[in-house]
Amino acid sequence: MTCHPAAFAARRTRLLEQMAPGAVAVLGTAPEVARNADSDYPYRHDSHFFYLTGFPEPEAVVVLVAALADKPAQALLFCREKNAEREIWDGFRYGPEAARTAFGFDAAFAIAALDAEMARLLADAPAVYYPVGRDRKTDMQVKRWLDAVRAQSRGGVTAPDTAHNLLPLLDEMRLFKDDTEIATMRRAAAISAQAHARAMKATRPGMREYEIEAELLHEFRRNGAQSPAYTSIVASGANACVLHYVANNDEIKDGDLVLIDAGCELDGYASDITRTYPANGRFTPPQRALYELVLAAQAAAFEAIRPGQPYQSVHDAAVRVLVQGMLDLGLLNGGKHGTVDEIIATKAYTRFYMHGTGHWLGMDVHDVGQYRDVHTPGKPSRPLRPGMVLTVEPGIYVRPGDDVPQQYWNIGIRIEDDVLVTNDGYSILSAGAPKTVDEIEQAMAA
Repeated sequence: MTCHPAAFAARRTRLLEQMAPGAVAVLGTAPEVARNADSDYPYRHDSHFFYLTGFPEPEAVVVLVAALADKPAQALLFCREKNAEREIWDGFRYGPEAARTAFGFDAAFAIAALDAEMARLLADAPAVYYPVGRDRKTDMQVKRWLDAVRAQSRGGVTAPDTAHNLLPLLDEMRLFKDDTEIATMRRAAAISAQAHARAMKATRPGMREYEIEAELLHEFRRNGAQSPAYTSIVASGANACVLHYVANNDEIKDGDLVLIDAGCELDGYASDITRTYPANGRFTPPQRALYELVLAAQAAAFEAIRPGQPYQSVHDAAVRVLVQGMLDLGLLNGGKHGTVDEIIATKAYTRFYMHGTGHWLGMDVHDVGQYRDVHTPGKPSRPLRPGMVLTVEPGIYVRPGDDVPQQYWNIGIRIEDDVLVTNDGYSILSAGAPKTVDEIEQAMAA
């Protein structure tokens, strides 16, 4: 992974500035998880921890001590010691001293020293910040540290009398991407766009969905991405009407549409792209009609993205276009379901479009950050601001029904792009993946 020590240090400084003077923040990374027997799942760091440190190893904790009038702020790392024998089996370890230098910490210690150092660092601190309630192990660990401080009370030492949840502060910071993050996310989206283009060109009727998944994974790794950002969806035919279909086992048939929802993770940051295309390279008229509707809904959603606009307006714009299209194509009946406004009010459209039009994107594919302004009465949708990154992913999913025109049965379509909010509007990070009907048909013909 690419290391940007100055960027991580700047984030730590921003967090320290939000803490009470002299307070202590503590945050551990994710544990290793056993897959079966003596095999572990591939290790993936905790996103909040990595956001502050860039440190990729397990068994690590970051501690931040806010400045006082006579004491500068401190950023400390606790990690595994160097171990020549374990490095033969498991690979390189930084060890505290090399980690301190490489990642820009004021000091670093062996993870075995954490308990003793925390009892010292928390002595006379006014408050402690940590992920309150996230897991029992962390809660009990902090309790032990506080008990150890209180045991020193006869010497005049006091323990923090206030505990704050650290995660809301970090969530709000992570919602706004800095230049380093945006550059990484652009690259991740570009890799994923290439993978979608590769998958389209490789698809032929008679292949299995997992063969197309393999094309995606090949392109991710070939370009340096460490892993998929989530389990890839390769859904052909009726499978595309299952929102989270991940079996990826069926045969792709002539006349099927193929819906791929897949993105890579690069240096800790996710991409998330969906494309839908015909297995044989040519849309049928009913497929094309629904596809053009979803594409128009996405275009309307894009136009709602600009600083100051409520986040909810992106979804509302897409829904209005989709509902009008459902009426025009006969999926909904005006006499039965009413006008566009009435259908939106009753949510009758959710039979064919049952999810939101997007989500925040960042280190997690469904990234952190509030969607509503929780500090305003009524909790309205929060306004979009430059530096936010969101997905825009309208869709339509038509299951068979007596009141549904048969030519649309078992067609599932979703079109998804990754979008950065800019000072004057938006920038589509994933524009490299073919999307219009002509682009798709030309790419597959080639």
